[in-house]
Amino acid sequence: MSSIAENIDQIEKGLKQETRLIAVTKTKPEEVLLEAYQAGCKRFGENKVQEMTAKYEALPKDIEWHMIGHLQTNKVKYMAPYVALVHSVDSFKLLKEINKEAAKHKRVINCLLQIFIAREETKFGLSEEEAIEILTSPALKTLQNVRILGLMGMASNTNDQNMIRNEFRGLKSLFETFKKYNNEQISMQELSMGMSADYNIAMEEGSTLIRVGSFIFGSR
Repeated sequence: MSSIAENIDQIEKGLKQETRLIAVTKTKPEEVLLEAYQAGCKRFGENKVQEMTAKYEALPKDIEWHMIGHLQTNKVKYMAPYVALVHSVDSFKLLKEINKEAAKHKRVINCLLQIFIAREETKFGLSEEEAIEILTSPALKTLQNVRILGLMGMASNTNDQNMIRNEFRGLKSLFETFKKYNNEQISMQELSMGMSADYNIAMEEGSTLIRVGSFIFGSR
């Protein structure tokens, strides 16, 4: 079985210039994260705020923490001091809460809007119309402590590669369209799509951030 360092190296070697790796570390113990860190991986993605905060406190401070799971407003305050990027903003209400907690720490928190692209009801995310509503809302201008840096999406859990490719392609197309909304607060530069099973397709379709867990650490 290849080591964590070898797995990271294998992924990094195949990355396009514009694509960066986020190691999905949810449920993994701190010593495993340290192994990834020592292999040069400094971007970690977590699904649960409490788990991420405990790891943040225990591990080196030059790690970039990415919130990639569904986020409840009442948990935002715990990660506001340190989170690097929130991938999973799926409502204006959540954006307002992130802004409020960021202001308390005199920070601007970078966020991605999560777009619903899969054919499964279990996934979270905004429709195109809901995303446009947020991006064009006059109220967004009042949220000076958040910046929208791009979009995130999760493809359907299927073996049909054409379906996955089409979902990613649709998200990339939306991402390009949304660049017309760019201003001081909106800057469409990050496209977070692709996980262990489909990150190569995502990369081919223009992903700038891939979220890889089991390919690095083995299945849970």
